This record gives sequence, C-alpha cells and structure tokens, in this order.
Amino acid sequence: MSAVPPGFAFRGPGLDRAELLRDDPAGLDARWPGARVLVVDAEGLARFPRPPRETAPATGAEALPGDVVLPGASLSASRPAGASLLGLDGDDAWFVLPHEALAEELPGRLGLREAAASWPALPAAALAQARALVYWQQRHRFCGACGQPVRLARAGYCGRCEGCGLEHYPRTDPAVIVAVSDGTRLLLGRQASWPAGRWSVLAGFVEPGESLEQAIAREVMEEAAVPVRSTRYAASQPWPFPGSLMVGFHAEGEPVEPRVSDELEQARWFSKADIEAGVASGELKLSPRLSISRTLIEEWLAQQG
Repeated sequence: MSAVPPGFAFRGPGLDRAELLRDDPAGLDARWPGARVLVVDAEGLARFPRPPRETAPATGAEALPGDVVLPGASLSASRPAGASLLGLDGDDAWFVLPHEALAEELPGRLGLREAAASWPALPAAALAQARALVYWQQRHRFCGACGQPVRLARAGYCGRCEGCGLEHYPRTDPAVIVAVSDGTRLLLGRQASWPAGRWSVLAGFVEPGESLEQAIAREVMEEAAVPVRSTRYAASQPWPFPGSLMVGFHAEGEPVEPRVSDELEQARWFSKADIEAGVASGELKLSPRLSISRTLIEEWLAQQG
C-alpha cells in the first residue's frame, strides 16, 4: 500500500470498483473468505474487535489498518447478505459490512477523520467509500415513490423496490468550494460554530438545475456579497461526511467589502502577509490538511510569490 499522499485526503489511489463483479454472486462468494472487510456502524465509525491500545492517544488515531481491516473468514464462513463490494486491490477483494449485521458488537471505534490523518491512501479511501455507501443504504430502506421496502442488489449498489420495482442508486451531493481572490487578497469566512480563530474558504451545495460556476457565484454572493468575475477548476475531493463531493475552484472576485448573511459569522479579505502572520501567532487557524480547503489556500499563497 502506498504512503499517505500529499495534500488533501481521499484523492487516491482508490480501489478498482470492479463493477462487473457486482453481478456475479458466485464470484463474490468465492472471494469472501480471503476478503478484506471494513465494518461500519450507523454513526459512520469503523468498528474492530478490540479497543484502542491503552498507551495510545485518546483520539483513536492509533488504530492501524491491520487492526480495522478484517479477514472475511473471521466474520462469517460465507458472504453475509448485507456485505457490499467496495472493489479490488489486485487479487484482494474489499467489502463493507454494516455493524448491525453482526451477532456480537465489536468494541473498537475509529472515525474517518482520524484514519485519513494517519493511514496510507488506499485503506483511507476504501473507508471513505465504505462510510458513504453504508450511509446511503441505511437511509434508503424504503422506496421514495411507493413507500415499500427496498432490497439491495448488485453487491450493495442498487436498491430495488419490492412494490413498484423502481431501482434506486447511491447518490452523491455535489458541493463547490472556492478560493476567491481580488488579485492580492483572499476571501475567507468563519461560522459561529467553529473553534475560535478558524477561517476557511467559502463553500456550498449545488442546487437543482445549476452549473458549478453558477453555484459558486450564488454561494459567494449569498455568504459574503462579493460578485464573482471568473472561475477556474482546481480539483475535487470525496467528502463522505456524510455523502458529498467537494469540487474545488479558484475564482476572481470584485474587491468590495464583504457583508455576511446568517450563513457566516464573519467574512473578510486577507493578504498573504495577514495569513502568514496570523498562522505564525496562532490567532489564525486554517482548515485541517485533510480537507481540500487547506490545499486551495496553500495554492493561492504559492501563487502570490
């Protein structure tokens, strides 16, 4: 497995999704005993057989992939009905199993953020995929058209209504996240619920019938009353908290004084010197490195020379 990649979390490499294998029950059954399995509970935590080491930090980040990724045969002799295929890593098949499907509770708990901060790229990406898939399954147990129960098919990636036959597929909610600059300053905002001193670039969900560029212009205007002139795509990041895709941009904005609505507590322009001095003094806290927002800020700083 590769080392933790530079920049934000979950950017890859991930598993081969092996879509054709989803329709091969015999092939899935054959791979189960030697499979690598993640167990995820209703809160999105990875569960494993033993509690964290007593000498390790209290955050849970001490749990390694070898603690959390379990052999299929250790959980069940045959593939459980609730096991969903995540994909392949070479000859190794990866599955996710809802914690509720187990007869006995697994005491160990690990959050995705903690795993992303210390795990190699592939298992961290697999856990992100597992968390998002289980979240969708647990919240789409009944058909939105007729209300009848939904039965999972295609190795967990399709829900077929037992009443009207309608098929449901996992959904991902797109969101834009944007570093807006007036040429010499960067627009940052903060929410009232954040820790003191925390600032970040602006973000928001894409609405129906809206392009990504339209969403950027609308969100920046709604949150900070700053008109956006142009946008440039940067990168994207899966954000399974619980099921989003963050699409990152750099944008040029009008050099007007920001005015916040009820979405932000504050918004203001920061020069490169402002950011560097604030971070050095501890008065300014940027987003954690696992988020694409931190990468967007660092890219803007690098562009300033």
